[in-house]
Amino acid sequence: MKSTFARNKFTKVIAATTLSVATFGALAADKVVIMVGGYEKHIYLPAKLTEALGYFKAEGLDVELLNEPSGVDAEDEMLAGAVQGVVGFYDHCVDLQTKGKFVESIVQLSQAPGEVELVSTKHPEIKSMADLRGKTLGVTGLGSSTNFLTQYLMVKSGVPLGEFTSLPVGAGTTFIAAMQQDKIQAGMTTEPTISRLLKTGEARILIDMRSMDKTKSALGGTYPAASLYMPTDWVEKNKPTVQKLANAFVKTLKYINTHSAADIADKMPKDFYVGDKEGYVKALADGKSMFTADGVMPAGGPETVLSVLSGFNKNVKGKTVDLSKTYTTEFVKQTQWCRSSTGDVPLVVEG
Repeated sequence: MKSTFARNKFTKVIAATTLSVATFGALAADKVVIMVGGYEKHIYLPAKLTEALGYFKAEGLDVELLNEPSGVDAEDEMLAGAVQGVVGFYDHCVDLQTKGKFVESIVQLSQAPGEVELVSTKHPEIKSMADLRGKTLGVTGLGSSTNFLTQYLMVKSGVPLGEFTSLPVGAGTTFIAAMQQDKIQAGMTTEPTISRLLKTGEARILIDMRSMDKTKSALGGTYPAASLYMPTDWVEKNKPTVQKLANAFVKTLKYINTHSAADIADKMPKDFYVGDKEGYVKALADGKSMFTADGVMPAGGPETVLSVLSGFNKNVKGKTVDLSKTYTTEFVKQTQWCRSSTGDVPLVVEG
């Protein structure tokens, strides 16, 4: 009886200890709020995929993803301190430095914008960006990366600012409605909006920046786009948490690089397909190469971004920008995936 009592007591102690450790682990999880500039967009897919794969939790992180259709609004929320980071375009890091605000890309998710300038088929007379003089062009928001790229492409084509209108129409259904109603004659958007309009024949492609080669043709070089960026001062004060975020996102990039578009699509919420899973998978398969394999900033990318912004933005043109302070590779290069590729540690393949 005594030995049975002792065993029961020991079991209870172990159970209580296990519960205590589990409770402590839950309480100790690092809470981070990240705003995504439209997490249903293919360009920002790594954010929702990391959550779906459980990689945040595996790192001991309690990450809340908030959705905001326009990247510029997500940026504003971060600057106001409402969120700790943004999954949005790297070009904001460059633009903000000219305004005295220092933010940096922690994980570079993509090396091409994944954006397309679509033209309404109601306007067969539009054959180039120059033909958009006097027209209204759709962007996700004023001050957004879609607006940056639109302005650059127009100025590059000889159409100065002021001779066309940028109209914030978001993406998805609101973008499509604006084009159907002829409120915009063209616009910059991403997948799956692109495929939806091409499928119905309501739009055609004018400029395609979904691949590296086409991006270089349009913008003159590699254009690092989607990234996880955070305020530099927050990063410096929270390095262990930032490292965990880098670990999770780089692991996701590895997953994207080693799995099919169909596998990835199966991890996404069904409403992301917008009733056309086959089209969603095809578009993802065609554009999957936009994502980096390791989260490292592509060589020459920051210089291209600065050149693009300087091409039309008077706040950037002629300003001194320290590009080394707009991104860091400190964290991605310490991840298992990145170090294993250089032979520092053995590569562990997930099942």
